[in-house]
Amino acid sequence: MSERGLSSWGRTFPDRGRRAVPASRFDWSEKTATDAFLPYGNGRSYGDSCLNHAGTLIDSRRADAVLAFDAKTGLLTAEAGILLSAITRLVAPQGWFLPVTPGTQFVTLGGAIANDVHGKNHHRRGSFGCWVRSVDLERSDRGVSLCTPSQNAELFKATIGGMGLTGLVRSATIQLLKVPSLTIDETTTRFDRLADYFDLAEEADERHEYAVAWIDSLSRGTSFGRGHLIAGDHAATGDSEGIARPPLLRVPFTPPVSPLRGWPLRAFNEAYFHKAPSGTSRRQVGFDGFFYPLDRIGQWNRLYGPKGLHQHQSLVPFADAKAVIGELLACAGAHGQGSFLTVLKRFGAVESPGLLSFPRPGYTLTLDFPHRGKKTLEMLAALDAITLAAGGRINPYKDSRMTAETFAAGFPGWRALERLRDPAILSDFWRRTALVLPPEAVAAWPADDGFRKGRSSLPA
Repeated sequence: MSERGLSSWGRTFPDRGRRAVPASRFDWSEKTATDAFLPYGNGRSYGDSCLNHAGTLIDSRRADAVLAFDAKTGLLTAEAGILLSAITRLVAPQGWFLPVTPGTQFVTLGGAIANDVHGKNHHRRGSFGCWVRSVDLERSDRGVSLCTPSQNAELFKATIGGMGLTGLVRSATIQLLKVPSLTIDETTTRFDRLADYFDLAEEADERHEYAVAWIDSLSRGTSFGRGHLIAGDHAATGDSEGIARPPLLRVPFTPPVSPLRGWPLRAFNEAYFHKAPSGTSRRQVGFDGFFYPLDRIGQWNRLYGPKGLHQHQSLVPFADAKAVIGELLACAGAHGQGSFLTVLKRFGAVESPGLLSFPRPGYTLTLDFPHRGKKTLEMLAALDAITLAAGGRINPYKDSRMTAETFAAGFPGWRALERLRDPAILSDFWRRTALVLPPEAVAAWPADDGFRKGRSSLPA
């Protein structure tokens, strides 16, 4: 086993996860009764769901081979450590693309499954797990099992969105999406206040494959919550190579104080808001700029300073979303902390097969903050309280500090995952949430999350 400086993307836990062993050399027979392991992808989770300070990480990054690809059907089988960027480079020349992709292409296939990631087209395609056809899962207590929606189905559902706790994903088969090109026809609508966004968002979801909004978290008064609604569709002709451009720049070091606060942040938001002309504008853009704008800045997480960053992603049901989203933005402002990357998205009704998947019908708001100690943690707790009061939840794989009670209130299905967890696998997140909850503290909560009724299945 080697000493590796593995961390999470938020960098709030820089010294956790130093013990690691490559997945290609990992053998369960070498474990002892006291060993605790955790599969590790590319470390793009923001919090501690990918960390295991009291055990060993199973580093999957070099287990990245493509095992099969059918250019006629779009079925791809690959080892869990392959990056989404590598999949795109392979399949794009054949007219295929990832059906769901998060905001970075530097996520492993196993990580995308473990976190059941979502993208800008949840309203049409659901989460990543909707497109997983099978998983080869290796466990400490039963070896390798083929898990599909019909074979070892319970374990299949727990693995999707299970944050790596059900076993080591050795390989997986996914269904890709047929597209005419990777060039995107982008439509940007500038709105002057948050209240204008919601009608625009519903219409954008009906008309476009992709839709997401950037919000100026620092705007106040009549311009409170102003921003851009950015929608997109694959162009009829254009790029078919799937090769992303190299980074424009790299952040060479971590500054002693984050520049993403105060007047620099206000200046950036002001300039970015006026970058889009008033009304609606259209242009064609490359796929990497549309899906992965931050990938063009290498090690951008360093800009948040030496203490790292917190990303707070909440989800609230449709019923009270207009008021609650405004309350969340106002709460951050009242605590004197602005968010550099403020993203607002409308989730649709496509149900994920995952047991603990984050998306459900409603609106999701993502906020980023430099870690400034106690005052930041107090603000994040206040954001949690607003979210839970509205019947919402906090994204666990973006989190590094929510309480066990907050997690359980948003994900009552955690007990089913605990029952299916590999006994030799643990994460720091699971230690500080699920494993500290006494049975009597959650006895009154429902066994299921209660949010699955009425959702449609994946469109054909």
